[in-house]
Amino acid sequence: QVQLVESGGGLVQAGDSLRLSCAASGRTFSTYTMAMAWFRQAPGEERDFVAAISSGGSTYYADSVKGRFTISRDNAKKTVYLQMNSLKPEGTAVYYCAARSGSSWPRIVRGEYECWGQGTQVTVSS
Repeated sequence: QVQLVESGGGLVQAGDSLRLSCAASGRTFSTYTMAMAWFRQAPGEERDFVAAISSGGSTYYADSVKGRFTISRDNAKKTVYLQMNSLKPEGTAVYYCAARSGSSWPRIVRGEYECWGQGTQVTVSS
């Protein structure tokens, strides 16, 4: 079982930056083979893909965040990060970390991820 714990959310103003962290743990977790991703869910909306990073460090982004968000990982620390710059009010959502095994890349569908964190709230005021 893999456990994922997000942190770093908060209330910011439009244009500000924020960095989210996702710490992974668990007996079966393998930092070297699992792809990681961030999704977000606004009130009343679906949980949407934001960014993903493969075990080898390849990255993939939703068009809405490309150029503003950066996903990275530190395998030694079993942690994945999401650096969010130039935040917009429409970025207000609960941000979730997710993990999946397997080699198919990239995967942006929620159902393709096996493990999820509890989420961290990001609120962007205008």
